[in-house]
Amino acid sequence: MPSGGELVVESLAAQGVDRIFCVPGESYLAVLDALVGSGIELINARHEGGAALMAETDGKLLGRPGVAMVTRGPGATNAAHGVHVAQQDSTPMVLLVGQIARGQRGRDAFQEVDYVQTFSHMAKWVAEIDEAARVPEFLARAWHTAMSGRPGPVVLVLPEDMLRDEVVAPATAQRVEIADPAPAKGSITELNTLLKAASNPLLILGGSRFTPADSQALATIAAHADIPVSCSFRRQSLLDNHHSTYAGDLGLGANPALLDRVRQSDLLILLGGRLSEIPSQGYSLIDIPHPTQKLVHIHTGAEELGRVYTPTLAINASPKEFLQAWENDLPTAVSADAAGARTRTAHNSYLQWSESPAASAGDIQMGHVITRLREAMPQDTVYCNGAGNYAGWLHRFMRYRPGTQLAPTSGSMGYGLPAAIAAKLRHPEREVVCLAGDGCLQMTVQELGTALQHGAALRVIVADNGLYGTIRMHQARDYPGRVSGTTLVNPDFAALARAYGATAETVKTNGEFDAAFERMREAPGLSLIHLLLDPEAITPTTTLAALEASAAD
Repeated sequence: MPSGGELVVESLAAQGVDRIFCVPGESYLAVLDALVGSGIELINARHEGGAALMAETDGKLLGRPGVAMVTRGPGATNAAHGVHVAQQDSTPMVLLVGQIARGQRGRDAFQEVDYVQTFSHMAKWVAEIDEAARVPEFLARAWHTAMSGRPGPVVLVLPEDMLRDEVVAPATAQRVEIADPAPAKGSITELNTLLKAASNPLLILGGSRFTPADSQALATIAAHADIPVSCSFRRQSLLDNHHSTYAGDLGLGANPALLDRVRQSDLLILLGGRLSEIPSQGYSLIDIPHPTQKLVHIHTGAEELGRVYTPTLAINASPKEFLQAWENDLPTAVSADAAGARTRTAHNSYLQWSESPAASAGDIQMGHVITRLREAMPQDTVYCNGAGNYAGWLHRFMRYRPGTQLAPTSGSMGYGLPAAIAAKLRHPEREVVCLAGDGCLQMTVQELGTALQHGAALRVIVADNGLYGTIRMHQARDYPGRVSGTTLVNPDFAALARAYGATAETVKTNGEFDAAFERMREAPGLSLIHLLLDPEAITPTTTLAALEASAAD
């Protein structure tokens, strides 16, 4: 007779799970035991937050839930970091949490937490499995919930005594597949009618559930109908940035010409995303609740349609089903003499904006670093980052291919390194680069040990300016001359990386970086370059001194 722990592992295997990220705990020893010989790889992270971020990244890469497993109390609350990212980023993820024995609940037992109250705002579903016989049922529902509609995280709680219970005749675990909502009859015709009447249409991509085939289909349609395509914040790899229809991204420090294009558009087609605070520039680009522009909103989650913006046309459909329907009923092509005029103008504006970084303060330039990466790394290199002003150079000057960007739309510090580990384990044949700031990296720097232990040969670049740079930027702008809580005294990151077994160097000039970069590319295992940056170089367009001077005026 299988135990509850064995049923958990059988149910995970039925869903196609081949890897779990965890920090081990005594509250789920029965599951750890059942994993022995199961064929499911166990990646033991150094912190539950790191494990949860790795699982969230795996969910992004797979389109099916990434799985993290943590122990009760502090283990679960540490893992909340990844749950929040999965919720904001619309990523399918399942967090399994060990729990106190059922008979001890309500006594404030050791590490007792009410997980429904703790996670119910962040997760799509939170449930505690009281009966071992229901494990297959709960796991199946978890997968269905995490993937359906707007994807997101699910938290399942596993009492330790339930995991030891034996089940006489358990239900058979079966793989879950979800429904793909398709456009309602007539909606594509209505969209094409709106498009034919529009002079300045713009398509904005965002959200999740896109595949490479979806990106290619979209490129074909956009080129046919001469529709410029923008991507939402940190969704730049949804369309090849080299494609003739690509107009840039609506992120932090967006191209002013692209922002003007949104304002002047007479038809916005929002596919997959929600146009939330960052891409809407603080909800300033589009009027709420009734946009001035005609708005077509396509989303897999019906609950997202009309939630913030009232659309002219709402289409409840997955990107795949929507694009297949649109391909089968292509919009009217523009006239031969006007072919490509709109997309050519928008794409050229993007190329000019992203081509040549301006010189900034200091002997080593972030613009130079990103340009070298762009020129020398393979086209399918995956770039991972967390939060911080350093990412402004990456997002502006890197030209992403489909499936090459892993970055949290939640703006979470510490994301880059765990994400890079998960990406390298999932795609060992591809180069994976983690770009992290000094503050960002130190949120999860201990996961260098995870990378070493599990053979993840990452390339890590640390942008060290001795600051929590984003917050210092806001201080300079809003409270000039009054520095508080944003200065960092940092370790020697190269020495720290070498202690973890990495090849590592510290560089202070562009020339030193070029030489170290070539050595990094040849390194067979984990490697790191520590950039010593001038703190004045705070963004691609300004300095701290300039911000303070402007604020003082």
